[in-house]
Amino acid sequence: MPIVSSFEKLRLKFPGTKELLFEDLSLSFEKGEKVLLLGPSGCGKSTLLQALSGLIPNSIEVPLKYADCTYPDSWGFVFQDPDSQFCMPYADEEIAFVLENLQVPREQMPQRISELLSLVGLDLKDPHARINTFSGGMKQRLAIASVLALDPEVLFFDEPTAMLDPEGTIAIWETVKRIAADKTVIIVEHKIEHVIDFIDRIIVFDAAGTIIADGSPDEVFPSHQTEFEKYGIWFPGVWDQYQSTAVSIKTPDFPLKRKIVLENFTGFRNKQTKLRIQHAEAVSGDWIAVTGKNGAGKSTLLLSLIQLLKTSGTYQVNGRSIHSNKDISSEAGFVFQNPELQFVTNTVFDELAISFRQTHASQETMEKKVAELLQLFHLANQRELHPYQLSMGQKRRLSVATAIAKNPAILLLDEPTFGQDAKNTFAVLELLESYRLSGHIIIMATHDSHIIQHFATKVWNVVDGEVTVKEAEMSIPVEVGHAYLI
Repeated sequence: MPIVSSFEKLRLKFPGTKELLFEDLSLSFEKGEKVLLLGPSGCGKSTLLQALSGLIPNSIEVPLKYADCTYPDSWGFVFQDPDSQFCMPYADEEIAFVLENLQVPREQMPQRISELLSLVGLDLKDPHARINTFSGGMKQRLAIASVLALDPEVLFFDEPTAMLDPEGTIAIWETVKRIAADKTVIIVEHKIEHVIDFIDRIIVFDAAGTIIADGSPDEVFPSHQTEFEKYGIWFPGVWDQYQSTAVSIKTPDFPLKRKIVLENFTGFRNKQTKLRIQHAEAVSGDWIAVTGKNGAGKSTLLLSLIQLLKTSGTYQVNGRSIHSNKDISSEAGFVFQNPELQFVTNTVFDELAISFRQTHASQETMEKKVAELLQLFHLANQRELHPYQLSMGQKRRLSVATAIAKNPAILLLDEPTFGQDAKNTFAVLELLESYRLSGHIIIMATHDSHIIQHFATKVWNVVDGEVTVKEAEMSIPVEVGHAYLI
């Protein structure tokens, strides 16, 4: 079969870093292959996809060298962060932009746009909807629809379902499998259970971006179990293995104190009611999982609690009424779904140091605390990098670290584990668990049923903006101090 994408002796180095990301990396992809790239967070999977497509260095200026390369004649790329690939402000215009470049007649566009939106399960009453009003999952669907409109020879997918609910994830991969049967598909994806029956080849990288395995799924998974566990890479059954080694959690040894009370609470976007809570409360030591389909209102709930959206009704924290972000900022830390929204400095070190500088901590104390956080979140080697230079998984860890740095009583997190490898996922979760056990409250929006099952004490489920509250049914929670704890 002809080669559609390849590199021979690829070398790549990001500005500001000392080490090469890839050193004489050689690999090739044949027409029609379905390939899954696996490796720990930060090993270069997303960067490799961009290099294989030619985005690096043609559109993204990153120094690289190679002995030889082959670029696909036509390709489509779905980014990990869908916002990074939109060109237009409205959903229909985003797809129409692609169709115009393909010289599709204008009179045929409305039907084609409708077909593509339906194909990815993006149900819009009016396709002329502003993209900036979409949830993360809705944006991912739109990004996939715009790429499918190209009908390319090669498809590059960089975690295309990271922010999708379980039903949406299944639907998207079923669509991809159907329309890409004769195409070359190169995938970076942590939800491997959804693609394992589709791929015919797996390439596994270590932390330095060196290939440690390359073969069929039947060959790679059984033969390289030790490497998967060593580098914390996702593999089938990893959650079952984690659960089998976990032990019952310690019960909080402090008196449970009611910290949050919500009564007839309403959240608004553009003066329209988007969220309603009749009654909900949280006590010290709660881990609340916020669940619901894409677009149901999970992010709206978190933004309402941090008072970045207008609200009405009763909202009390520690007996004090909350009416503005200023009222809650000293009590709560927030982790955005898009981590780049909260970065305000030019280095990873300064991003963490800013919280300690604001409290007038001594230079010695600040240095010590930042060093501890860098080590804790596996970011010590990235301390001088700009936050935007990090991988998505590293950005997520940095965003959680910055929220924890000021030791808030309440921690609000919007999908904090997407883009993480297995090792860092479990480590972050156990860190949050230790935080909960010290009397703090965690409120986390998540689609991951494993997190809900193993860690949540309560579930706030959002359906069309309506929030219902129930106790969680924990299976075998983990004890802080488990082997995965960083």
